[in-house]
Amino acid sequence: MEFVILAVVIAVVVLGAISGLVVSGRKKKQLPPSPPAAPEPSVTAPPAEPHVGEEAETPRDEERRTIEEVTLPTAEAPEAPAPAAEPEAPAAPEVAVEVPEPTAGRLVRLRARLSRSQNTLGKGLLTLLSREHLDEETWEEIEDILLTADVGVAPTQELVDRLRERVKVFGTRTPDDLRELLREELLTLIGPDLDRTVHTANGIGNGGDEIPGVVMVVGVNGTGKTTTTGKLARVLVADGKSVVLGAADTFRAAAADQLQTWGERVGARTVRGPEAGDPASVAYDAVKEGIAEAADVVLIDTAGRLHTKTGLMDELGKVKRVVEKHGPVGEVLLVLDATTGQNGLVQARVFAEVVDITGVVLTKLDGTAKGGIIIAVQRELGVPVKLVGLGEGADDLAPFEPKAFVDALID
Repeated sequence: MEFVILAVVIAVVVLGAISGLVVSGRKKKQLPPSPPAAPEPSVTAPPAEPHVGEEAETPRDEERRTIEEVTLPTAEAPEAPAPAAEPEAPAAPEVAVEVPEPTAGRLVRLRARLSRSQNTLGKGLLTLLSREHLDEETWEEIEDILLTADVGVAPTQELVDRLRERVKVFGTRTPDDLRELLREELLTLIGPDLDRTVHTANGIGNGGDEIPGVVMVVGVNGTGKTTTTGKLARVLVADGKSVVLGAADTFRAAAADQLQTWGERVGARTVRGPEAGDPASVAYDAVKEGIAEAADVVLIDTAGRLHTKTGLMDELGKVKRVVEKHGPVGEVLLVLDATTGQNGLVQARVFAEVVDITGVVLTKLDGTAKGGIIIAVQRELGVPVKLVGLGEGADDLAPFEPKAFVDALID
């Protein structure tokens, strides 16, 4: 019996073990494979303390550095195009050197302009003198025409007296007789024998060497002084002379640029200084440069000072004295606006007190009927009108020719 019980127990144990093995095998088939063992954590050394002057690396910096170190396969970036070369600035256009027209007979060529502007003077006188009876009232009208044309009181009285006398002698007068009579008397009043040459001959410097002829151009603002200086350069170049220009008008904005443009047109060099610089210094350097270049003439454009400014007028005298350290000044030309009439005579008086005026340039003579200012200013200064301006063109400055002027008045 005991044996039987023992056998039953052993059988139960054996069956239990077999069942356990079967169940265990089934569970192994159903369960997923176990995950691999986690690697042992690596020991990271603590960050080193920063040295002086270095910033401590933050965790964010370390993260950023780690990301930057990761290399990912990326497409090659296209090469940046080479920067385009900057376009070169266009070169300043060269000013073409012009060949001015000859000065001989220039006033004759401009006679039509002069005749139109002076029609009141010449034609008015001829009309009055052609009256059959020249009474006192007619002679007073003749005086009025002459005074209106800025001939001046003394020259007007002189001309009327001589006309009265000659009319009495002629008796019966034809239009041709009257024209010839008036022509002769006007010529006498203007002074046909005055030396109207612009003296530009070389001089002898203080060191005994030959120096260029020096011409100073003076006058108040608004008379066309700088333009006249440029036109005079054209006149001299047309006559075969080499010219250096001195831009001593340092107080008027762009005066030096304006003069330099005139010079470039005829191949004349311009010596200039800083704006508002010393005019006497510029004038001195211009003559010095003219000597170095062996130029024929140095033209100096001075500041257009108001004749009421005593200090500025004194400075004009200084310019002349400084230039004369090189040698003599051959010409001092006063530029007057013909349209200013008697006010031009006031300017002439003041300038004559500061520098020795040797000649007068009358501008804008084509735009006024006051041509008698030629007679008045010559009487006032005792010097001749040498040049007249008859327009805005580059070659509208003409040597003054009394015969051509009078013919334009009465034709």
